[in-house]
Amino acid sequence: MDKKNRTDISQLVTVLNFFHPVSENVKAFLEEHLYSKKISKGVRLLKAGELCEHFYFVKKGAIRGYIVESKKNITTWITAENELVTSISSLDLEVPSFENIEAIEDCELLIWTDRDLQKLYLKFPEFNITGRKLLQQYYRDAEKRAYMVRLTNAEHKYNFFIEEYNHLANRIPLKYIASFLGITIETLSRVRKKLSSSSSR
Repeated sequence: MDKKNRTDISQLVTVLNFFHPVSENVKAFLEEHLYSKKISKGVRLLKAGELCEHFYFVKKGAIRGYIVESKKNITTWITAENELVTSISSLDLEVPSFENIEAIEDCELLIWTDRDLQKLYLKFPEFNITGRKLLQQYYRDAEKRAYMVRLTNAEHKYNFFIEEYNHLANRIPLKYIASFLGITIETLSRVRKKLSSSSSR
């Protein structure tokens, strides 16, 4: 591939370097195998029941995962720039995904396949260190989400959300935040109003 036509992966490399230095050979591999795509708000990257075959790096925008129970959408996670998203169970086990992945803002993504990731691991063993550290990070994130949803007090839930996801608090529609926290939007509004009044005193 002509170098001038390669995908700009500098934002992704900056993130990966945080976990383990990315070699020039790995950069060249990523430039050759990743591609950039812009999608509009509301587009689903993955539908429940489909097999997931891709990883997505969010260069710009916000994305959520959600499940549907009794015709109700339940947000399972929310993320934005500089994060990787996929349905790891579907990708790893080659089984249908139980959740949907949807853009909740206009997004710009870098996309690559699991097949290419496996090639990367085999060709450049040092990238396995990056993969391990990424998995550790996302496992920690999953632990935080599990802790948050088990809290029974709505105010405690929202305070924890603010501590961990402050960059999303005034950006993401309240209906998604409420669903993510497992509370009603009315309860969330009351909690936000109470905390706002307390901080202004």
